[in-house]
Amino acid sequence: MKTGFTDGNRVTLLKNGAQFFPALVSAIESAQLEVRLETYIFHADASGQAIRDALAAAARRGVAVRVMVDGIGSRDTPMTFFDALTSAGATVLAFRPDHRPFRLNTGRMRRNHRKIALIDGRIGFVGGINIIDDLTESLSEHPRFDYAARVEGPVLADIHASMHLTWRWVAWRQWRRRDAGPPDLRDAARALGTQRVRFVARDNFRHRRDIERAYQQAIEGARERVLIMCPYFLPGRRFRRALIKAARRGVAISLLLQGRADHPLLQMATRALYAQLLGQGVTIHEYDRSMLHGKVACVDDRWATVGSSNLDPFSLLLNREANLVIEDPGFARLLRESIELEMHAGARLCSAAAWEVLPWWVRAKNRLAYVFSRWVVQGLGLTQQWD
Repeated sequence: MKTGFTDGNRVTLLKNGAQFFPALVSAIESAQLEVRLETYIFHADASGQAIRDALAAAARRGVAVRVMVDGIGSRDTPMTFFDALTSAGATVLAFRPDHRPFRLNTGRMRRNHRKIALIDGRIGFVGGINIIDDLTESLSEHPRFDYAARVEGPVLADIHASMHLTWRWVAWRQWRRRDAGPPDLRDAARALGTQRVRFVARDNFRHRRDIERAYQQAIEGARERVLIMCPYFLPGRRFRRALIKAARRGVAISLLLQGRADHPLLQMATRALYAQLLGQGVTIHEYDRSMLHGKVACVDDRWATVGSSNLDPFSLLLNREANLVIEDPGFARLLRESIELEMHAGARLCSAAAWEVLPWWVRAKNRLAYVFSRWVVQGLGLTQQWD
């Protein structure tokens, strides 16, 4: 859904589940009318149980609770885990249940990767954090590195409309009872701050490139610095050209990417791009303290985004995603300083000289991974959109 910026919002940065989960539980406990939650992964661990129990308690006191999980992202979570929710009166839907695990096509690969929560139309959460413990699959003893944002203000009306439409579409496809319609929450999303915010949601129809365009417009307007943190980074040629053009005009371009990879093939494909980017003056750090999962960026301490969208063809062209774009110097500076602090503590710099002398077989392996990724994208009929 493409919307413009709204003024009068208040956005709070949340780092990792350690900050996100208590804030989400507190908001759910304050709910009086409605709680909506969309998440890719809803894991049956301690954090998942805490969120589930808070949702169930809200449903028991008469709050309309609607939870949507992804059919692949949450396929390891038994549906019996959600029995406490449904028995309390909540409704749980799975987005595209994975009934054909060995079938590869665009339909099966279109996932709901969004991580959004909305409470009474007055408190929202948007980011990259799934409902899963910080240490689960963190690939080390340190917590997974991720971000979300708590938001209040008029932009929540756009978030509510997007969540409502997604719910109705999934319910219709599954022959489930239609959402009776959202309560009147127009007075809830009132001006509470001074920040200018835009909610950018991509779907598989008219708004396929909205998040990518938001990034590119910010990069094209950059004057001093661009800092992008992204675990799955495999952008198309247009995006890479925007980065290189910005670097050539003197903008400091920094990328913080995964060092500890949970998808090694994609990491190898990404590394096939390093020589080009490093050769044009782009700085690349790989984070290896734990799993890097955040999808955030900031430009010139004036523009920032926090959301669920990676910069790879599957996120940009197939998945339903949601990002907040915030035009506020204070928030952008806070996000940049937080990323840089973690970068200095747990990332290593990739030098152009080191990548130029990589063994031939390493370069060949990375190149083959990149070619294979393009082959998959071509097989899905998405090459033109990706380039």
